[in-house]
Amino acid sequence: MTKLLLSAHALNTWGTRIAEAMPGLSFVTAEQALAADGPCDADIAFMTREVTGKSSKNNPTPELQGFETVVRKSPQLRWLQIHPAGAERPIYRELRARGVKVTTASGATAITVAHSTLGSVIALNRRFPLLADAQRRHAWEPRLGERSPRDLAGQCAVIVGLGPIGRNIAGLLKMLGMRTIGARRSAEPVPPCDQTIAYAQLPTVLPRADWLILCCPASPLTRGIANAAAFAAMPDGAGFINVARGEVAIERDVIAALQSGKLSGAYLDVFEREPLDPASPLWDLPNVILSPHTASHSLGQQEAIFGIFLDNLARFRAGERLRNDVDDLS
Repeated sequence: MTKLLLSAHALNTWGTRIAEAMPGLSFVTAEQALAADGPCDADIAFMTREVTGKSSKNNPTPELQGFETVVRKSPQLRWLQIHPAGAERPIYRELRARGVKVTTASGATAITVAHSTLGSVIALNRRFPLLADAQRRHAWEPRLGERSPRDLAGQCAVIVGLGPIGRNIAGLLKMLGMRTIGARRSAEPVPPCDQTIAYAQLPTVLPRADWLILCCPASPLTRGIANAAAFAAMPDGAGFINVARGEVAIERDVIAALQSGKLSGAYLDVFEREPLDPASPLWDLPNVILSPHTASHSLGQQEAIFGIFLDNLARFRAGERLRNDVDDLS
């Protein structure tokens, strides 16, 4: 009999539907397994958002630490389904080294992250953060003359990362009349981008980048890709958006470019250290929108992630290739 490890909350929420999808499946909660002595006999595991939702990469919660402890003491574990689109946590590499399949929920967050990005492009271009700052100061500061926003139509966005999120962002920006250049591991064309380049070619297109948008995984190819040299190559007054991972941008270089006016504004959902240090200058820059790693969140997201898990559960049961297998993407 196959046994599934999940949180008590996930069992209460989806247990009946999971049992209907795979008759004969048994369950063990992380809370039960953590309290028990000895190893856990789970064959598969589903790590849902409430396990990790209040954690950050630098501040894991007891729920996440407990789940990881149970996973580590599950010697017969064969597959772990996780809720994020990325799998950078050390535990995932550790499990894959043991031969455990790790699958992500890539695609479940593509629409919501793209909507957050679209909203930030419009908000930054229309100077909403500066208007909000003036409102707090009770200052009447019309955006006239040279202070007027540029039209978005005709502007160029360089989108680093062309998974489901990047492709959705490109499609939405094209609807605004913007030109899009996508960067990925290879230069193979990817609709709906007007042009596709490899990561190594990024410096060649940055002089055209009115917007630099990061939505890529953190990898040796992308870590630190948004740095002082990249910002220096961009037009004065360009915009910057990071909905990828904090490690993809050099934070001190982002701050310097914003303070100098090289960047006219930024939407930042991820940071080198999370939570963001209360002393960070980013909190007080009037041309910056900060988001606590929640660009993907929505009321319907959990159900979308669960749908990917159910699809993979059917594939697992049939012995088929799993969707969003991290090893297939490496």
